[in-house]
Amino acid sequence: MPIYEYECEKCKKRLEVVQKFSDPLLTECPDCKGKLKKLVSNTSFVLKGSGWYVTDYARKGSSDSSSGKGAKKKHAKDAAGEKSEKASEAKESKAASAPGSPSS
Repeated sequence: MPIYEYECEKCKKRLEVVQKFSDPLLTECPDCKGKLKKLVSNTSFVLKGSGWYVTDYARKGSSDSSSGKGAKKKHAKDAAGEKSEKASEAKESKAASAPGSPSS
């Protein structure tokens, strides 16, 4: 069952309540009878270890699919190549749109 956090708008007291998903949300502070608002809590669920990131998997058809190291380097090179292509395209479009530049 999940743990829900609430905060009283009147006395600012925070409380944690274990509730079923089907249980109605609390609306009244048990201490001062003020209005409660439900808080968004951090999760305690953490993904650790390998296998959780795109770079942990080799591309299909890669020769280094057993180690994964070659695939990581290849991804980095591909990303760097895409960035340089975009930068050169941006320079070309600026030059073409600049006043006084020859038009084709």
